[in-house]
Amino acid sequence: MLKRFFITCSGADRAIIYNCSDGEQNKYAGIGATVFFTALLAWVAASYALYTVFDNIYMAAAFGLLWGLLIFNLDRFIVSTIRKRDNFRQELLQATPRIILAIIIAIVISKPLEIKIFEKEIDTVLLKEKNKMALANKKQTTDYYATDFNKNKAAIDSLKSEIVAKEKEVNALYSIYITEAEGTSGTKKLGKGPVYKEKREKHDAALAQLNALREKNTAKIEAKEAMASSLQTELDNKINESKPIIDKFDGLMARINALNKLPLLPSLFIMLLFLAIETSPIIAKLLSPKGEYDFKLEENEMAIKTNLTQNNYQRDLMRTTDAKIYDDVYAEIRSDKELYNYKKKKAIELLEMQADSFSEKQKNIM
Repeated sequence: MLKRFFITCSGADRAIIYNCSDGEQNKYAGIGATVFFTALLAWVAASYALYTVFDNIYMAAAFGLLWGLLIFNLDRFIVSTIRKRDNFRQELLQATPRIILAIIIAIVISKPLEIKIFEKEIDTVLLKEKNKMALANKKQTTDYYATDFNKNKAAIDSLKSEIVAKEKEVNALYSIYITEAEGTSGTKKLGKGPVYKEKREKHDAALAQLNALREKNTAKIEAKEAMASSLQTELDNKINESKPIIDKFDGLMARINALNKLPLLPSLFIMLLFLAIETSPIIAKLLSPKGEYDFKLEENEMAIKTNLTQNNYQRDLMRTTDAKIYDDVYAEIRSDKELYNYKKKKAIELLEMQADSFSEKQKNIM
């Protein structure tokens, strides 16, 4: 039962192969088994690749099965259409397009399985990429808000500078009226005279201005600091919003790119393994000697070709003969006087009818 199934997978003509020896049947069963297991690997590989895209095992398995059936059909077609000939170069030339197609299929099949085999290494590469993306995103977002932050900070610094400048002015006036009272500067008279009072009034006025300025600027600074806090919250929200997007950066294309950043040699060996598996039915068909099945298949094809050639020849001969017969028949008719007179009579009647019709139309116009 299994042998028959694998023979069916090989694409061999069952009416011919079952009349061949067991050795010939085993050869084609082996070719069919290779075709079947290659399609099975294609199903597994495609299912895993699509699982990374859809994140749904049932959908991935369904589409993977379609891909596996497609590969099965292609491989079966490739193997079944290669014909054994007496010239190896001619066989190789015939198989070259199929080998190229097999190489493409092998590459497509091997990539998803390489991704699964090197999953841990790929996850490490993706983690590094995600960290780079997170840092780059944070820097880009921070740069976007940097202008607003700088303007806000400059405004706060300006308000604080006004207070500091006014405090320096008040402190200077305080020092002036104190030293005047002590008699160490100004009039250098000890005591609180008129000059002292004047300087004290200037200090008190400046102090009142300082208190008013401090109250006004403090309110503005608090508003600016609240704005800075709001900007920081908005910045943090923007960064947090992009984190899920960066965390999901592990799709099929990202994993393929990560795989390409790993050492080439292990990946190359896996691809070569699948290439050997995919091309093995074709190589086996090319290297195997011309067997009983090939001779019987060639015999059937030659019988059909001979029959078709004979039929075409008979049709051409029949057409040529009929043409010569009709040539002779019409040659005799051409010399028949009675037929000539009859055609002449009908031609005259037709001309008379045309003349009468034309005459009637002219009368109606007049």
